[in-house]
Amino acid sequence: MLLRATPPHTFTHTLHATSDPQPLRVWICSQRARSVKMPSFSWLLALYLAALTGNTDGAVARESTERNCSLTPPYLPSTAVNTSLQLEELRVQMRAMNISAYIIPATDAHLSEYIAPRDARLAFMTGFTGSAGTAVVTLNKAALWTDSRYWVQAERQMDCNWELEKDVSISSVAEWLISEVPKGDEIGFDPFLFSLKTQGDYNINLESTDRSLKSITENLVDKVWKERPSVPPDSLTRLPDRVIQRTWQEKVEHIRTQMGDNPYKPTGLLLSALDETAWLFNMRGNDIPYNPFFYSYTLLTMDEIWLFLHVERVTEELKVYLNASCEGALCVQLKGYDTILDHLKNYVTRPGVKVWIGTEYTNYALYEVITPQDKLLTSSYSPVLTTKAVKDETEQQILRDAHVRDAVAVIQFLMWLEKTVPEGNATELTAAEYVDKCRSKQKDSRGPSFATISASGPNAALAHYSPTKETNRRLTVDEMYLVDSGGQYLDGTTDITRTVHWGKPTEMQKEAFTRVLMGNIEISRTIFPSGTRGVNMEMLGRRALWEVGLNYGHGTGHGVGNYFGVHEWPVGFQSNNIGFRAGMFTSIEPGYYKENDFGIRIEDVAVVVPVQTKYGNNYLTFDTVSLVPYDRKLIDMSLLSSEQLHWLNKYYETIRSLVGAELDNQGLREEKDWMLRNTEPFAEIGSSASVSSSSLTLIALAVAMLHNIV
Repeated sequence: MLLRATPPHTFTHTLHATSDPQPLRVWICSQRARSVKMPSFSWLLALYLAALTGNTDGAVARESTERNCSLTPPYLPSTAVNTSLQLEELRVQMRAMNISAYIIPATDAHLSEYIAPRDARLAFMTGFTGSAGTAVVTLNKAALWTDSRYWVQAERQMDCNWELEKDVSISSVAEWLISEVPKGDEIGFDPFLFSLKTQGDYNINLESTDRSLKSITENLVDKVWKERPSVPPDSLTRLPDRVIQRTWQEKVEHIRTQMGDNPYKPTGLLLSALDETAWLFNMRGNDIPYNPFFYSYTLLTMDEIWLFLHVERVTEELKVYLNASCEGALCVQLKGYDTILDHLKNYVTRPGVKVWIGTEYTNYALYEVITPQDKLLTSSYSPVLTTKAVKDETEQQILRDAHVRDAVAVIQFLMWLEKTVPEGNATELTAAEYVDKCRSKQKDSRGPSFATISASGPNAALAHYSPTKETNRRLTVDEMYLVDSGGQYLDGTTDITRTVHWGKPTEMQKEAFTRVLMGNIEISRTIFPSGTRGVNMEMLGRRALWEVGLNYGHGTGHGVGNYFGVHEWPVGFQSNNIGFRAGMFTSIEPGYYKENDFGIRIEDVAVVVPVQTKYGNNYLTFDTVSLVPYDRKLIDMSLLSSEQLHWLNKYYETIRSLVGAELDNQGLREEKDWMLRNTEPFAEIGSSASVSSSSLTLIALAVAMLHNIV
């Protein structure tokens, strides 16, 4: 799954731009059903008026898709949401707070990549459901900032109350605010939805303009959102012992040891990211689409543990599991989720305390109450995130096991496509549904790990594309097809991308695919010292493409969790990722995208493992755990080096061994035959199955000599 080169706190904000959670879709549809739409005759009227002014071309082009606010009356497609009422009510709240503008980010209080329907404030206010954006409302205007992936979507979903701004930088938002907000006025924001960096960037851009930010902890959108979805009522769960090596007590003691070893001697550690608390206590929930997290914070000290969550969702069994009835150093004191701010304020009033936070995931609301500054200790990531990044032996093995079963599902899916595409019976949407269906039949399946990217032909050239009813294409043998999908299993999270062609690919398609594969292999087979950062080897994934003037515009890989998020920070190939250590899992996913034609991405998950070298110790390499063969007809063998061919054949041997055994266990004979055909070894340079150029020369000489003798 794609990762853009952005810090994690901009994720909701980022990737996969493919994410459009079904609960959010349902909610938006219900809002549209209640929205006031333009009368059915309005399009004819708009067209008539456009004809009078000679502006029919633009009107016809936008008839069924995008809004046209230049017409009188404006044209709105059926997909647009009427936002007049919520804007009017929000402005009432703004006047009561004496602010002239209000900033609405697309994130939650934990700066999560995916957000729950109840946190979709941007969508509620604007009608726009893309995953990246910032909205600003003044007393007489409203504007949305989003990137180029979503410009068309925004024009289809927003009404004419909203301006669309295309420079997504905070400086652009600030410039707009400066032009619209009078000097001396205040601009409101919810500090729970701002990262430290976001607040700092706004402050820098506004501080010399006689306009200031006003922190308002009660979200104003929530006050006007009368039908805001509630927190899921489902009880929280703990992981079964069979998938756990370290108990939560052992994890707590390990983190406390790191706190004690820190030279700045923190007395408390604040955990804000949802996966931090879930990992620490070996617990899971279902509050966030595609991610088994639950709303929570943790404040851990040397002798106390406070867990902030919706207490009513904690069963009696869980209370016993957490030792919630006592007050010792290994007893978890359960507190209400909304009491975190007050509890933190009280804690920092104690003499001699120092609170350690990870700045990438701590919101500004919690940060601003930790005063004075000598009571604050910061690092980019908390010790929980950096510890969680290195999987223990059990986690490594079960994550490998999950990928074997996942490979069975993907092989079944690819087989199905081979049969149905030539018949003309498959579309991007039906394919996305089918791969989810295949995974659902595997042991310990817990659903998809993100919304499947199912893209054919020119749609695949959009790296962050996700199919909709409006964009859905029929799959054909004449076009390349890219599928980026993943599953959640009780023992692991998967993410894999394969690109295939069922007909005759062009030479350009074969070369581009092969060079992408070469980049994947070069990273996968590289040997590097422990602690090497991914950003320092990322170019290996691009080198074969660069050699012929090709490139791709997304990240090369991201961390992957154990029944956690499909993007697990802080592992990966970006500048703000930590160095690789043995036991980390990362995706490796180079690609290439030819505009309006095709897209290629090859993504595998790999674990970092020790490797023996001739002279040095403490060196590492990658061991690929995604186990699905690549499309043979897209590989130009003449471009691969002998080392790359050898790696590819060894990889196929692993697939045959591990996936073959699982296919036998599941009694899938046809699928095994398919796998064996598609993992036949390639002839390696210098092997008996190939003929080198020098051998051909010798043969030619021998023939010539015989001819002369005769």
